[in-house]
Amino acid sequence: MNDSTLYHRAEGAPGAPPLLLGPSLGTSTALWDAVAPELSASHRVVRWDLPGHGRSGAGLVRPGASVADLAALVLDLADSLRVGRFSYAGVSLGGAVGLWLAVHRPERIDRLAVICSSAHFGDGGPWRERAALVRREGMGQVAAAAAGRWFTPGFTVPRLLDDLRNTNPESYAACCDALASYDVRDRLPAITAPTLVIAGREDPVTPPVHAREIADAIPGATLNELAHTPHLAPAERPREVLAALRAHFPAGPDVGSGSGSGSGSGSGSGMTVRREVLGDAHVDAAQARTTRFTERFQGFITRYAWGEIWTDPTLSRRERSLITLTALVAHNHHAELAMHVRAALRNGLTSEEIGAVLLQTAVYCGVPAANAAFGIAQQVVAEAEAEAEAE
Repeated sequence: MNDSTLYHRAEGAPGAPPLLLGPSLGTSTALWDAVAPELSASHRVVRWDLPGHGRSGAGLVRPGASVADLAALVLDLADSLRVGRFSYAGVSLGGAVGLWLAVHRPERIDRLAVICSSAHFGDGGPWRERAALVRREGMGQVAAAAAGRWFTPGFTVPRLLDDLRNTNPESYAACCDALASYDVRDRLPAITAPTLVIAGREDPVTPPVHAREIADAIPGATLNELAHTPHLAPAERPREVLAALRAHFPAGPDVGSGSGSGSGSGSGSGMTVRREVLGDAHVDAAQARTTRFTERFQGFITRYAWGEIWTDPTLSRRERSLITLTALVAHNHHAELAMHVRAALRNGLTSEEIGAVLLQTAVYCGVPAANAAFGIAQQVVAEAEAEAEAE
């Protein structure tokens, strides 16, 4: 660990468009575990830890710190990675850092997403009181109350709660100092970066009214309110957050494009994308079934479908899933449909969105075809939900 730079974790192709992900107070890079790997298919994703959180050094911040100080550390990190202009998404305190950068360093921010955050976290008194508490007694009381602030009842991510307990109290207190003095409300109209604001309707820390204030003030900003979503939205509602971020952060023209030569040069990237979309279990099973008779066909599919079509950045993976589902319903390809319903979930579509696609096919492909498709999709979605609950 380099004590002069924020700890970070980078994923994705080095030449892909850079996207920095900022954490909430008390969390670590683990906040993005269910989202960052998917975003790295189209971006060079860099997630970072706050000072004294996760694996970042505690000495990077001092008492009386400001959000400007934290933003400077993020810029130092970007500079160390030779990243000039970048897109940025952040949760809560991480979102505040993004707003500060968009206001004060607009030349560095390409696109911005602010998740469960605020332009002003209320009166500074409670934050200063919390800072005094952890300096005096450590992280125990704060950690004990965190689940109720972060998650909906019955849901938890033990790793994040452990990270909070292990956070350096002085660093945590300094971040509370930063929140106490933070207020960019009067500067929001100056933000020029295309901005997405995501709110959780069950967020007790930064209720939707905070997000609406941001979205109303930033010219052209988009507001997305997520139902049944608490403060740590990327941890509890990763599919919904991923879908919103993918739509807001388009892939760059040099990401994942096939050579188009048809000579096999797309097979490496094709296999990577095939696994990302369909899952390792499915691809491993297909590979195991390959014989001398079918191996040329399997190679063709990997090179052509996955190495050239699915890697073409013109359409997002979400959009390709929408198109694929429609085509499969139209031609009654039921076995492929089940596989691609699961793939659509992996690509960030919600079960409600898949249902809407199938309802659309009832109009243009016929009710019997849609009826069969709904039966197949219902079973796949139920299996996916059961697997998620078992994890």
